[in-house]
Amino acid sequence: MKLGVLTVPFGGKPLKEALEYIASLGLTAAEIGCGGCPGKAHCDPKVLLNDEKALGEFKKAFEDTGIEIAALSCHGNAVHPDKDVAKKYHDDFVDAVLLAEKLGVKKIITFSGCPGDHEGAKYPNWVTCPWPEDFLAILDYQWNEVLIPYWKKTAAWAAEHGITQIAFEMHPGFCVYNPETLLRIRKEVGDIIGANFDPSHLFWQGIDPVEAIRVLGKENAIHHFHAKDTWIDPNNTKVNGVLDTKHYGDVLNRSWTFRSVGYGHDQQVWREMISMLRMTGYDHVLSIEHEDALMTSEEGFEKAVAFLKESMISDPTPTEMFWA
Repeated sequence: MKLGVLTVPFGGKPLKEALEYIASLGLTAAEIGCGGCPGKAHCDPKVLLNDEKALGEFKKAFEDTGIEIAALSCHGNAVHPDKDVAKKYHDDFVDAVLLAEKLGVKKIITFSGCPGDHEGAKYPNWVTCPWPEDFLAILDYQWNEVLIPYWKKTAAWAAEHGITQIAFEMHPGFCVYNPETLLRIRKEVGDIIGANFDPSHLFWQGIDPVEAIRVLGKENAIHHFHAKDTWIDPNNTKVNGVLDTKHYGDVLNRSWTFRSVGYGHDQQVWREMISMLRMTGYDHVLSIEHEDALMTSEEGFEKAVAFLKESMISDPTPTEMFWA
């Protein structure tokens, strides 16, 4: 496994400076935002696809620092019911694929998205219960009339341009938010679809990430891994449960909060996750994602690096068990 980072928190630095900083901490891979929610601070496909000089400088920044591009990220909602919003996210995905093709990158990170509850809807509608039965009708519409047709067509097009992995971050608020929904869309669309496994979104749902890795890993359905933690506030959760719409900055009153790795769960939890990744065949990047309201990007990132270096399994699997 390799240690990497989603570079979005360092978007205020020039790309070369950000990569030098990352390399100085011993990392060898970077996940680059190029549209959608991650933005385009370090990578604007519209520019790089039309300016060979800019593209050359972009590539050279990675060559000079020894950092590989692990994936291009363009998290968004390309099935948003507002057609203008959907088009923006779809266009960002298309541009990311075309740029990945030029760069030789095979992996795109995004969300499944979430449609509205009918053709004329204005906002997405995330369904979380089966009753009243109106909700089942919404799910039928979202999956069978919008989500599956869109991703069948879009994934096939992406494959024609060299993409082998589209990694959906399992994120509440979107149709794919847990292993069951991830495997459902993968069954419909094909193995090009897999998980961007981010345990931070699973912890607060009550999902055991180790068991989730076991289930997805057996299906070779983990394409990428985000290293981000979540702290569950036991007092607030006992009173209000885990569904929480308060701002992420209201840490004192929220039921749960994103934290840097190690500030939500201890080394044993992370070692069990990493070991299960190894057992099920994942040997790619652990990409640190910083979204900690209590730390600066630099402090949270550096603490995560130090923590993960203690837990990572980097050497190849032993070829001979001399003790067995």
